[in-house]
Amino acid sequence: MNSRIKTTLIHHANIVTLDRVLAQGYAFLQGDIIQETGPMQELDPQLLQLAEEIIDAGGFWLLPGFIDVHVHGGDGHDFMDASAEALEGITRFHGSHGTTTMLATTTTAPQEELAKVLQSVHSFRNKQMPYAQLEGVHLEGPFISPAYPGAQNPAYIVAPRQQWIDDWTRQYPGLIRLLTLAPEREGALPLIEKLSGQGIVVACGHTDATYAQIREAVRHGLRHAVHTFNAMKGLHHREPGVVGAVLTEDAIGAEMIADGRHIHPACIRLLMQVKRNDNLMLVTDAISAAGLGDGDYRFGGLEVTVRNGAATLKDGRTLAGSTLTMIDAFRFMVNTIGASVPEVSRMASHNPAKALGIADRTGSIAPGKQADLLLVSPELSIDKVWVKGSLVLF
Repeated sequence: MNSRIKTTLIHHANIVTLDRVLAQGYAFLQGDIIQETGPMQELDPQLLQLAEEIIDAGGFWLLPGFIDVHVHGGDGHDFMDASAEALEGITRFHGSHGTTTMLATTTTAPQEELAKVLQSVHSFRNKQMPYAQLEGVHLEGPFISPAYPGAQNPAYIVAPRQQWIDDWTRQYPGLIRLLTLAPEREGALPLIEKLSGQGIVVACGHTDATYAQIREAVRHGLRHAVHTFNAMKGLHHREPGVVGAVLTEDAIGAEMIADGRHIHPACIRLLMQVKRNDNLMLVTDAISAAGLGDGDYRFGGLEVTVRNGAATLKDGRTLAGSTLTMIDAFRFMVNTIGASVPEVSRMASHNPAKALGIADRTGSIAPGKQADLLLVSPELSIDKVWVKGSLVLF
């Protein structure tokens, strides 16, 4: 068996690190680890001899791989399909668009269907994952509010079921990484406290909670908000609601779907002004239609229509996830919002890594970190993708 560790040298890249941009820098990869980075003038000529593969970046950006904590599917597959074929198809599709780590996100569904997803992801993670890595599962629902179902199937919305979670965490320890619920529902607060004590990130979403109820949930361990501004009680000057709490509670990390449909550019800029403690992150909320174009689809058992890239329920008004990829969201933030590449890189990689507690190993470019990397053109098109040091797009 060949146990040789591959070495790669990427040179003349504009490398985005957490604290600066290394203009015309280099990165030396050894196996799945970033071994060394620096400016070209400090490159040890010996590395040119050691490297098996040498890549001239030609002034392209070298970014950390994207981390998507809220994604339902893509390329005709949905995580609710609960099959190895679906999981491979989704991770391949989003991997080719720059996502190197993701959470398999469920929809509101019966207990037995959610259990099948957990089992399928557990099995998939126990084998080599050649594309984007599944870090675990994001359970979006079914413990949400009937007042704000969004595109979740209202037929399967239930109050929090502690026993379901106990059974799943016992059977699949560490697999559930994020859980979305409506914190105003009966039984939610003790569940939030228990889950946060187990290291599971608890999010508010699809919720009719008041400002005071969200603040109380924060005291019990709530730390995240899904698709901010969408499917939650909005901001009012006398009752700030869920949005008001998300904007003003530093403990809450906020997801943002930057596709020009879910959030007005002015509200994106507002989020950027108030969420300045590494607690704002890009997500896709992509459904199976991502990558397939306009047409009729299904999402969580509901009929969905995609027209001009916008996915809605049959009413034509309710947004049903998105057809977004992370590089699409990245381009929107830079080209439409006017954010800098380093700013957006933080939202797409470091901040979600920090939210999941994996920033010590991925989500940024630094020696000792996992070699999850993207080579991106000045026009923000993806040229190459490395996952754990292996090229998955080249």
